[in-house]
Amino acid sequence: MKRRALVAMALAVLAPGAGHFYLGRRARALAFFLIVGTMFATGLSIDGTLYTVAGSGGQILPRLAALASMGSGLLYFAGLFFGSGGSIWSATYEYGRTFTLTAGLMNLLLILDCWDLANGALATEPVDAQEKESSASRDAEIPATEPARPFDEPGEPPA
Repeated sequence: MKRRALVAMALAVLAPGAGHFYLGRRARALAFFLIVGTMFATGLSIDGTLYTVAGSGGQILPRLAALASMGSGLLYFAGLFFGSGGSIWSATYEYGRTFTLTAGLMNLLLILDCWDLANGALATEPVDAQEKESSASRDAEIPATEPARPFDEPGEPPA
């Protein structure tokens, strides 16, 4: 395992986009922080509450939802500390909970993206000159197709 990948993933766990910032993807980092942060804040602002392991009542799905919500990193613990204050009687309560849950799941995917970036799994450029040659020759071998002809008469197939 590369140390760089572990550091990027640890940073991404702490704050959305921090792992991408560490890997030099500054614009993506800002976008990811804004997207996940806004989604999380929106969820709390529309009377949503956070799923917690203690509030799961021993059921598996609420526990999984709590773990998914924790994926938003320090945002989750800040939300717990400052209190979400949502009311179950609010019309937007479930929407708010879903927003916070989705923010955590999105950040978990971003953590995996940091892993891929740090390990070079998402490289789009050919690695060496030989690979460039082979991709160019493959592109040259693709035959051109004949353009489609319109029907001569309505309802009749082309000849």
